Amino acid sequence: MPQVLKNILLTMIAPLTWGTTYFVTTEFLPPDRPFLSGALRVLPVGLLMLLLFRRLPQGMWWRRAAVVGMFNIGLAFAGIFVAAYRLPGGVAATNNAVQPFLVAFIGWPLLGLVPKRYTLLAATLGLLGVGLLVLGPSSRLDGLGVAAGLGGVLASACGIVLLRRWGRPEVSLLVLTAWQLVAGGLFLTLLAAVEVGYKGGLPTFSPTNLGGYLYMAVISTGLAYALWFRGIERLPPASVAIIGLVNPVVAFALGYFFKGQTVSLVQGLGIALILSSIIIEQGGNLRQPAPSNAAAVPPLTEAVVAASKAGR
Repeated sequence: MPQVLKNILLTMIAPLTWGTTYFVTTEFLPPDRPFLSGALRVLPVGLLMLLLFRRLPQGMWWRRAAVVGMFNIGLAFAGIFVAAYRLPGGVAATNNAVQPFLVAFIGWPLLGLVPKRYTLLAATLGLLGVGLLVLGPSSRLDGLGVAAGLGGVLASACGIVLLRRWGRPEVSLLVLTAWQLVAGGLFLTLLAAVEVGYKGGLPTFSPTNLGGYLYMAVISTGLAYALWFRGIERLPPASVAIIGLVNPVVAFALGYFFKGQTVSLVQGLGIALILSSIIIEQGGNLRQPAPSNAAAVPPLTEAVVAASKAGR
């Protein structure tokens, strides 16, 4: 199997599991506890990984791990769970469609990566496909839910670009993942503490709730983020973001098969456009060599390098 195809398929496992987040949240977790659910999904597995690997950040990576953890985990998960509780699963997941545009255009000045034509075409088709998905009769758009979901996507896009810009320190990918999970999990824990106080205490956790949290922590967080960050190192940033469009397709499929949500002809066309965008982007990647690691990224402009040094 070509290495690029292997990288694409392994990276795709992450959004496949994330597409189940909305179904698991509404069917297995306590109701109306977005920040508590986010913290319990992230912090325990992050602490366990940190204890297992026994590696702490050094030097500038204390700050960098905190920043990328805040973007990739803390802010992203806060937005994801608010959207998951307030929107139908497929609609909540479709917020990810704007991420390819955000990653491409944030990465342009910071990484010196000019978006390729097939990337822009794929991102446009993905965005159009998601627009068709949310036009379905089952879509009940809640303003706060949509805003929270988009805010989480923006935070994640910033995290993708920052990770690609900074590269990886001399630690394993799982160690870097653990740092981010702990940093983001601590932020979510602060939000959860406020939420628990506001709602008058912790909910009663059933065996079903505990099973849902265990799945979220081990499969769709620990494993999924390790594979996602691996993909960030080995694939172009916009390509990684477009792979994320698998997420809403999975969410809609679960809603259709297990919750009786209907998929209209227009929504079916939207799913087809999303899948087409993924094929176009990854087909373009297969036709050219992908950078093997962050060091292969074109050098930053002098202004960006100077700003980076000033911030250390």
